[in-house]
Order: sequence, then C-alpha cells, then structure tokens
Amino acid sequence: MAEDFLTAVQSRVARVAVSPSAVRRQGPGATVAARRFLAGLDLTLFTAPNPVLFREVLDQQTEGLIKALPAVSRSFGLSRKLLNIFLRDSLYTFYLRQEYELEKTEDFFEIPLDSITAGHIWREATDESRPPRWETVRRLTPEASDAYQSSAADIAVTQGIARVHLDTFWWGEFATSPWTDEALRARHLSQAALSA
Repeated sequence: MAEDFLTAVQSRVARVAVSPSAVRRQGPGATVAARRFLAGLDLTLFTAPNPVLFREVLDQQTEGLIKALPAVSRSFGLSRKLLNIFLRDSLYTFYLRQEYELEKTEDFFEIPLDSITAGHIWREATDESRPPRWETVRRLTPEASDAYQSSAADIAVTQGIARVHLDTFWWGEFATSPWTDEALRARHLSQAALSA
C-alpha cells in the first residue's frame, strides 16, 4: 500500500480521535499537539506479541504524548485517554488495521477512560472488583487506570468482546452521565431486585 496514503489515513484518524469534546477544558494547544504526535506515531510498535510488551509500549507512548502536550495540558489521564481513543479508532479503520495487523493485539487494547466509561465500569463491576470512584481525566493516576482497565476486562469477558469495544455500547447510551443520582439509584434498585 502506498506510504503516503497510509500517512494520510493515520493523520485523519488522529484528527477524528482528538476531537474538541475529547480535549475539552484541557488547555490551549492540546488538540494540535496531540494530533501531531498521534499522526506520527509508529503503529508497528503496537504489534507487541504479548500483553506485557504491549503495556510497555503503551506506557512509553503515553509518556511521549505527555511530553508533546503544552505544559498546562500535561497529565497521564489525558494522554492515556487520547492514545487509547486513537488506537481504538486505528483498530476500527480497515487500512490501518490491515497494514499493522492490529487485530493480533486487539485483546491488549485498553478502553479509553472518561467520566462516561468510568461510570459504566463502576456500575457494572462486582463489589470485589469495583475501582475507586472516578474523579476527572486530569486526575487519573496510572494505578486508578489499572483498576478501571482490570474491571473493564472482567466486564468484557462476560460480553464476549475485548474491553476496547465496551464504549462502543456505552457512549451515547445515556443522555446523562452514569454518575447521576438517577443512574446510581437505578443500579441500586436493580441489585436489590436481583438479590430478592
């Protein structure tokens, strides 16, 4: 496949992945810097043969994106979220998926975390595997991210999909955040009904 075509496709995926809503309230210049970094990312790095090596690459590239962002926008949470959105969208893009054989590492991909996906994970996780209460993307730590990703993996297994696909179902499912009193009350009522 023509290299310039793949470059154009990857640049387009970066533009779509780093949307204004994904970078909302994260400081000026974050959108342009993140798009530039992701458009130039070497996707062959994400063909690591096992989850440990894949995670190392994911952590290294998260650090790279943190450094590429303007100082006011630098956080683990924002960088990991944007990288995971970009990787998921690359997986969903035929030409990138085919060229870089991303289907081979699909099970290693993480779900992009934000208040919506975190709320669904928190609601659907068992009491034993429930991650800490969500704060903000900017305040997300690697440890909290790991807890959410672990819970998401457990949930995904019950649905027969990789965790990266969960937000395909969740985004747009609710007009309000899953953290609202109404959503939490509905969860409590459904658990009470199950235990009755």
